[in-house]
Amino acid sequence: MAETIEDIILDHDKRGMLALRPYLPDDYCSQAAQFIIDHPGGVIIVTGFYVVMAGKPETDGPPGAIAIGEALKGLGRTVTYVSDEYTTPVLRRYANSSEVIDFPIDGVAASKEHAKTILERVRPSLLISIERCGRTRDDTYLNMRYVDISPHTARLDYLFDSDIPSVGIGDGGNEIGMGNLAEVIPTVDSLPDYPAVNQVDRLVIASVSNWGGYGLVAAMSRISGKNLLPSVESETAMLHGMIEAGVVDGTTGEAVPTVDNFSAEENGALLARLHRVVDGG
Repeated sequence: MAETIEDIILDHDKRGMLALRPYLPDDYCSQAAQFIIDHPGGVIIVTGFYVVMAGKPETDGPPGAIAIGEALKGLGRTVTYVSDEYTTPVLRRYANSSEVIDFPIDGVAASKEHAKTILERVRPSLLISIERCGRTRDDTYLNMRYVDISPHTARLDYLFDSDIPSVGIGDGGNEIGMGNLAEVIPTVDSLPDYPAVNQVDRLVIASVSNWGGYGLVAAMSRISGKNLLPSVESETAMLHGMIEAGVVDGTTGEAVPTVDNFSAEENGALLARLHRVVDGG
């Protein structure tokens, strides 16, 4: 049996995401990609996860968001990125003329208004979240160590409270979209007892959220008949560039070119495997 996109992006599972796989369709990446293609028009992509020990955003999320955004632009779609003050400067560096919106870190009522204003102005046909903390049932934003990062996290998940079609990508259980499996996540020892509650139309899980983003792009590539994946070289360069822009590894808090403690080489090797699947080798 040839390895599937889903096999690849769930490889090196350190967190227990494989335990969630039986609760999703076998080809969940391909289904999410088809869903994206079936909803043509403008797309909003949200990302950015605050790392407490560094006071900075993490390397997981932004590269995957840019990979998805560039792939969508390659298919003629308009892309708008939304994040908060920690991650918007990084996204602006790599957005390639796409708009980047800074969503204020604010209270509940004001945040709902911010979300409404953005949706009315951009009028997206689709929302995609990759590695973005979602609120728990207690209305807090918690990292994997149960630290409350609410004061440093804009309520971007309010965008997903709309009826706009949506896709969520996560690797831990506390991200936007993980509400789809909110009953299951606490039953897995290594995953959060208080998962995110936001639901999405299509959920993508991966060992690293960036890999989920690459997997989604690989699946879109297969459907569209053209390889939309970033090159290993450009992705490695972006990872180094993001460190220079002030991003850190989310698991260690260190300003080194790793993602969830996977090296740039390991990241590149996984991306190369996806290229082989897309190219039919």
